[in-house]
Amino acid sequence: MAAQAPERVTLATIAREWGRIGAIGFGGPPAHIALLRQLCVDRRGWLSAAEFEDGVATTNMLPGPASTQLAIFCAWRLRGPAGALIGGACFIVPGLIVILALSAVFLAARPPLWISGAALGADAAVPAVALSAALGLSPASWARAGPERPARARWVGYLLAGGAAAALIGPFLVLVLIACGLLEALLRTPPRIRPGRRAGGTQAGQPGMLLPLLAAPAAAAGGLLSLAWFAFKVGALSYGGGFVIIPLMQHDAVHTYHWMTSAQFLSAVALGQVTPGPVVQTVAVVGYAAAGIGGGLLAALVAFAPSFVFVLAGGSRFDALRSNASVQAFLTGAGPAAIGAIAGATIPLGLALSHLWQVGVLAVAAAWLVGLRRGVVTAIAVAAALGVIAALSGAPVG
Repeated sequence: MAAQAPERVTLATIAREWGRIGAIGFGGPPAHIALLRQLCVDRRGWLSAAEFEDGVATTNMLPGPASTQLAIFCAWRLRGPAGALIGGACFIVPGLIVILALSAVFLAARPPLWISGAALGADAAVPAVALSAALGLSPASWARAGPERPARARWVGYLLAGGAAAALIGPFLVLVLIACGLLEALLRTPPRIRPGRRAGGTQAGQPGMLLPLLAAPAAAAGGLLSLAWFAFKVGALSYGGGFVIIPLMQHDAVHTYHWMTSAQFLSAVALGQVTPGPVVQTVAVVGYAAAGIGGGLLAALVAFAPSFVFVLAGGSRFDALRSNASVQAFLTGAGPAAIGAIAGATIPLGLALSHLWQVGVLAVAAAWLVGLRRGVVTAIAVAAALGVIAALSGAPVG
């Protein structure tokens, strides 16, 4: 994986094809991965199946939006840094345009009645989407823990810790995820003290290198600096997908900085699910609520910047990352904690529902997603339609 592919693809082709995927990529990471594989492996033969699968595996190990990183990585393999920048931008921008346009409609001071109903209906489906996401991630994480009883007991403990943190102490969720990862890393790969090194030292590439991120200030009390810090946490610290960081996002956006109400935050999450492109686009809705179009663009730029940095700075080292035992052990612990956090997010998201009729919509969405295991986009679209019907029938929407 270290050597880059010959220049077989023009930058114009990358811009066109990655932009197309960004525009039609409804359905989140599974859809994005399928479309990228179809393009790069099956149709054009730009990458081998092994190269693509290695890219999938490695980007899933990194914090941040994995499908965005995969899109950047595939473009990097074809045309180096220029391809990565153009491909990544073209993958992100179509969904960003759509979600900012919808933000202007859904977050308007006095939206039409049917828009209010659609927003509340879509909001009601969001807790079910989070629970479905957690259930979908669990089998692979459980298998990764291994067959040993102590390892599986720790897996359950990490899962519960993540769930409790998401439900009760959202702002400190990232600390819990890192603590679970470090504990598992210590148990599976005890540090070996070399001559001349103190026991507390860390090496580049080890999970402990994440800790300096936590020393950064929580940002000033409001303004664009706070928005940038908020977006950075979403882009750089979200293990297991965008839903992991939802409790922290909700606390910052609603309770700390008061950029939006709880209902508006649910709308932001719903819009991130139904628009094409990366689900992390939710951060742009929060940015729009905080500072208009400029805030939305700033939040998106900061949130996606770490993904470009990870690939541009580390793409040639992805093989070493995958074979690093400490990193693998860290992810074995952080993974179930992240899944627990996604499941635990259903509690604050559910408590944010403001009308009794939304509970009925939530039940329908849960049956569709959890019971029947059907698609997220359809669930939110149907929930929005039920919300429109409820609003036009006289149900409260204020």
